[in-house]
Amino acid sequence: MKFLLHSMLFLLCSLMSQAQELSVSGTVVDVNNQPIEFATIILMDLDESRVLNGTSTNENGAFSLNNLELNTYVVKIQFIGYQEYKQKIVLTGHLDLKTIQLNDAIESLDEVNITVKKPTLKREADRLIFNIENTALTEGSMLQVLKSTPGVLVIGDEITVKNSSPTVYINDKKVHLSSEDLNQLFEGSSAHAIKSVEVITNPSAKYDAESGVVLNIVMSKNLITGYRGNVSTHYAQAVFPRYNFGTSHFFKNEDISFNINYGYSKEKINRDGDDTVNFLDTSNNLDESWQSLTNRNIWSETHTLNANFDYFINENNTLSVSTNSLYLPYYKYRISNNTTIADNNGAFLSRFTADNLSRDDKYNLGFDLDFSHDFTKGKLAFNTHFTTYNYERFQRVISEFFDQNNNFQSTSAFNTNANQDTQILAAKIDYSLPISENSNFETGVKFSSIQTESAVNQFDVDTNTGNETIDLQNSDAFDYNEHIYAAYANYSTSTETFNLNVGLRVEQTDLEGISPLSNIMNTQDYLELFPNVSFQYNISDSYSVSANYKRSISRPGYANLNPFRFFLNENYVVTGNPNLVPTFVDYYELKTTLFDGLVTVGAYYQNFDGDISEIPRQNNTTNIIEYTSVNFDKTVEYGFDLELYHDITDNWSSYFVTSFYNREEETNFGNGFVTQTQWSNYSNLTNSFSLLKDKSLNVYFDVIWLGKNLQAFQTVEDRLFSQLAISKTILNKQGTISLSVNDVFNMHNFDVATRYQNQFNTQFIDVDDRYIKLGFRYKFGNTKLQTNERTTDLEERDRLNKSGN
Repeated sequence: MKFLLHSMLFLLCSLMSQAQELSVSGTVVDVNNQPIEFATIILMDLDESRVLNGTSTNENGAFSLNNLELNTYVVKIQFIGYQEYKQKIVLTGHLDLKTIQLNDAIESLDEVNITVKKPTLKREADRLIFNIENTALTEGSMLQVLKSTPGVLVIGDEITVKNSSPTVYINDKKVHLSSEDLNQLFEGSSAHAIKSVEVITNPSAKYDAESGVVLNIVMSKNLITGYRGNVSTHYAQAVFPRYNFGTSHFFKNEDISFNINYGYSKEKINRDGDDTVNFLDTSNNLDESWQSLTNRNIWSETHTLNANFDYFINENNTLSVSTNSLYLPYYKYRISNNTTIADNNGAFLSRFTADNLSRDDKYNLGFDLDFSHDFTKGKLAFNTHFTTYNYERFQRVISEFFDQNNNFQSTSAFNTNANQDTQILAAKIDYSLPISENSNFETGVKFSSIQTESAVNQFDVDTNTGNETIDLQNSDAFDYNEHIYAAYANYSTSTETFNLNVGLRVEQTDLEGISPLSNIMNTQDYLELFPNVSFQYNISDSYSVSANYKRSISRPGYANLNPFRFFLNENYVVTGNPNLVPTFVDYYELKTTLFDGLVTVGAYYQNFDGDISEIPRQNNTTNIIEYTSVNFDKTVEYGFDLELYHDITDNWSSYFVTSFYNREEETNFGNGFVTQTQWSNYSNLTNSFSLLKDKSLNVYFDVIWLGKNLQAFQTVEDRLFSQLAISKTILNKQGTISLSVNDVFNMHNFDVATRYQNQFNTQFIDVDDRYIKLGFRYKFGNTKLQTNERTTDLEERDRLNKSGN
């Protein structure tokens, strides 16, 4: 027995020793024999159909894969900017691959590996892919990245693509925030985890019908086993200082994968305005001129969280939980206004001041639960979504009035309490079936339910006693319920000669909005079809032509539908419109790509049926400016685009686009039709450089010219947007320092004029987005990670507080 035990122990030790010896190692270097850190090492089966193991190189370029089984493998070694290395190995013990040299990538590879520390562009039939991974842009904020994305224009809180508001996604999950909240989210979130931005101008039927244009931000996520993390901080100096902190963590093993991106920002933003309202008499001659000098300050603290957790039940089933959330525990908004009133000859009549102080508390928490099952042929995906949104605002307004001798006359004050609580529940099923090697069919159904309750209570304040009296005329409540039933089918096929994507989506919408205090009811019930088609014909390897068509819908924001009157001061008010109906958009596009993608020429036409726009309307009798959303009778836009993209040298790439377009708007305000039209130009020139021998110094410079243009019967004058971003890796490439300057030429400020019928007012807006920003990021972990993707989309949450009061 003792001999038997010794024999078994000896045999066990021998087996363990043999198992430990089944390993493979090596060192990865570049053409200059410098070690490559974070190169991806993947061990695959012989037919390369399955990833069996993986790791990455350390700071010395070394790697080791241990405790392997006796087998024949394929080793792949990859790193951005280098040609892939692949070798078949027969593992019978420990194998030392010695030194492996990776050669520089001479040509652009596939979509994932086309960049070497500089932004790159990939044009497809229905989208533009802007790859910024490992460039100077990733050292700034997500808002800076969007400002630099070709075709995307960010002005104040508004993000537009061809004068339309895109639907914003992160990793194919919709970001359901108002325009104001989106701005806060992107300004407070670091861009270091962004891989690329996709501008999808013709989304397939799989996307919600409201997705006329999709802006999808692709973030890095784990592909192979390992962990990566980083921390970053930025300081920006504008009129006032701004700070933010961010951290990201990525992890994956055989059973789970998770990524967490958290950001915190604290900032104070200044904005100045010089407004003139020319109130007219019944003959539309000047009666009084009101000039207002306004200073706005916003203090805010913002927490943002984007997280995803995947549990791989087995090879065919995956369960996922994710969230995309924003929390504002502190938001203070102060408006200081001084208005001078003059007669038609410019003589002083009187003046008044208005101090407006608002405090907000809001959160927007969205959660997704996903389950996917891979069949032998085809994939089935289930998604459920829940959003809870809460918004509360307390506002205090105090006005002081002075007579024609500039002597104090009287004081008035009022307080306002406003709130909105919204719950969204949605569920959908998607099924995709590969028909052949080049063709795919997708279909699915979806149901969503939206319930929102909001109220506003205004109180007149006695400035002597402080007593409050409710103002019933300007107090109200609003209850809103909406149900959407949707189904779609989409087919795509591609060959060397052509690509075709065609789909149809059907949506039934039932909604009811009730204001119990004012007894106003809005009921709508409609069934609509939303077709889409994209076709690309490849004449040769260098030339192609394509055509796109898409019908989409833009539903009114929940806040836009309620009939509240929210006063900024006693003479400026924002009013809801319960009679709003959806906008239907038909978009047509033709384009051709020449010289291996170097040049793209295109033309487009889009018709907005019932375009929703918030416009100022001056009442020449009451001297009140009212901002309200209305449906225009006609809005048409068409234009011509030219794009040039070229790698001038290995270290210098340049992109240029120019678009000449015409916009026509027409509607009837009750006393005759108003029609305005305007030709405009949008031009963008971008240059990016990778400097030094190791390409560790990166420079990005971007300028955008936006000529005089028409927006909701308002003429906006010329502007020049500019941005410079520089980054340098340090600390053995573990750290990165960055410097960025926004509005280099100080030309972001702009003039706006409104002139039609009895409307005559102008504005000069001084925006606080000229700043210099310093940043530092430090990364840690053991894996060079790439991106995987999973599609989840939802259309309802982005209409929360869409008006962004």
